[in-house]
Amino acid sequence: MSRLHVENHLVSRIGWLRAAVLGANDGIVSTASLIVGVASAAAPTSQVLVAGIAGLVAGAMSMAAGEYVSVSSQSDTENADLDREREELRTQPEFEREELAQIYVKRGLEAGLARQLADQLMAKDALAAHAHDELGISEMTTARPIQAALTSAATFSVGAAMPLLMVLISPASMLVMGVTVASLLFLALLGAIGAKAGGANILRATLRVTFWGAFAMALTAGIGVLVGTAV
Repeated sequence: MSRLHVENHLVSRIGWLRAAVLGANDGIVSTASLIVGVASAAAPTSQVLVAGIAGLVAGAMSMAAGEYVSVSSQSDTENADLDREREELRTQPEFEREELAQIYVKRGLEAGLARQLADQLMAKDALAAHAHDELGISEMTTARPIQAALTSAATFSVGAAMPLLMVLISPASMLVMGVTVASLLFLALLGAIGAKAGGANILRATLRVTFWGAFAMALTAGIGVLVGTAV
């Protein structure tokens, strides 16, 4: 008896992986940049820590709200399309059946076979068939606003906690260097983990997130120095 061949496709991870990587990356970069900028202005460690904690809380809430609004908009669009499709299936089922069949013809099926396939799929679940093959909406890609919001807020907080931890354990004289180096290492690790989970090129992903993180921290450090000198 032959065993079933089971495939686990990485595309199924796109939804949560995007929100998780984006949240953690933002948490590290924005909080580390804030800390480096404030510390470069010659602020005492206590003020740097307060600024970092405020950045963590504000950033997590901003990420959650932003993801919720963005993904909710996507969900609203999907629901509107499904409502429209549901009405068309009710009022003009033959047209919708032929429309589905033509989609399969364009994919390479012979016309008669395409119509048989459309008939069978519509007999089982007409809306699901049209949602998947006409609209490109499936269970894998369906928008989930609350999941995206919670994931972004949680991963942002985890990412932001890393540079904050360095503020607590780094000597005041080494604070900027310690936070910068540690944050770049955290970013490199995040890039590698995200690439591994998504099946992407690990080196390219690692270099990408590390470069932009270094650029952001260098920019805010420069501004902090200017502000600190001016004040």
